[in-house]
Amino acid sequence: MENTALQSQLLEQPCLNVTSEIGRLRSVLLHRPGRELENLIPELLEKLLFDDIPYLEMAQQEHDFFANVLKSQNVEVLYLEKLAAEALTDAKVKATFVQQFIEEAAVASESVKVALADYFYSLDTPDMIDKMMAGVRKEELTIYKGESLCDQINNAYPFLCDPMPNLYFTRDPFATIGSGITLNHMRTQTRNRETIFAKLIFEHHPKFKDNVIPFWFNREETTSLEGGDELVLSDKVLAIGISQRTDSASVEKVCRRLFEANSSFKTVLAFHIPSSRAFMHLDTVFTMVDYDKFTIHSAIEQPLTVYEMTKAADSKNGLKIKIEKQDMKLADILEKHLGRKVTLIRCGNGDRIDASREQWNDGANTLAIAPGEVVVYSRNHVTNQILESYGLKLHVIPSSELSRGRGGPRCMSMPLYRDNLEK
Repeated sequence: MENTALQSQLLEQPCLNVTSEIGRLRSVLLHRPGRELENLIPELLEKLLFDDIPYLEMAQQEHDFFANVLKSQNVEVLYLEKLAAEALTDAKVKATFVQQFIEEAAVASESVKVALADYFYSLDTPDMIDKMMAGVRKEELTIYKGESLCDQINNAYPFLCDPMPNLYFTRDPFATIGSGITLNHMRTQTRNRETIFAKLIFEHHPKFKDNVIPFWFNREETTSLEGGDELVLSDKVLAIGISQRTDSASVEKVCRRLFEANSSFKTVLAFHIPSSRAFMHLDTVFTMVDYDKFTIHSAIEQPLTVYEMTKAADSKNGLKIKIEKQDMKLADILEKHLGRKVTLIRCGNGDRIDASREQWNDGANTLAIAPGEVVVYSRNHVTNQILESYGLKLHVIPSSELSRGRGGPRCMSMPLYRDNLEK
């Protein structure tokens, strides 16, 4: 009886709440770039999903500037690495986590697995988390002998455990939708390892473990889903991109679970966008900045293939999803589902050269901290001037190094709590 009452109370006051892209931001998860960036080398850039090598010291300064902007607006800033370390207070949980991490690091040699485990256990927990994220070079393990055939064949490879340089894009491993999350199965092995930190935090951190948190998707799924493709347009409408990184089957799974739970979301819009590096996620081509305004890359203004998913009227034999294919312009789609006239603000002012250049540097990827108030990269000056001309308040952050990872302010942040919008 007491447990039922507790669960009811927790559901009434959720620790997570995101019912829009623009509600006043109250709590956000970041990851300060670490030594993983200094383990990027040219020959591994493609494997590790980078186009260039950021300068760590400057990237950290830029990221600290970003975090301080959020703090100055009374946003609670939480750090992935700190929460993960705080979640490892139980010896059994820590042992399970270390084993899982090593297995998912695709370490083939049994001797290396043992050596890595011993190495991780020799470190304080915060240092262990940092080292897992940074990657382990061969010369760091003095106890590693490399005696097996597997070790000797792979002797030229510089790492025993690969770095995780994409971690500062906290948007992708999971996404907050309503009072629940999608704990994502990411497209590549390089990034899928990132999601074990989120799993650890939500299952074992004191801030979250005793709360009732619905999982709309889980990392054990066989199809891929990434947070950059998930946009909460309102408390009733969710948009998910079918993209280079997200499968259509994943979209349908999320939709079904939201409907089965009788959540506030009544419509899921599946946007079929081009599968390319430049259009990696839905939020690289448009983001919401105000009740009626969006930043967009003009390349998606032509009619889009969008699948509107709602509950079927007749669901006597279990939940059925009604799927309607629509070929509409982006503005028409948004106006239909938001019930208001919308303005699309073109990245680079729609100029062929400026738009292409600034979209590459995530000019359309903004983070709203309140309606009409957004964080943007300084380098996208053409887009920024246009945004200001529409009356938006900008918080401009330096971005010469952070942008080298091909992600903007939205990519670098995972909102945990936003105020609901006034009706």
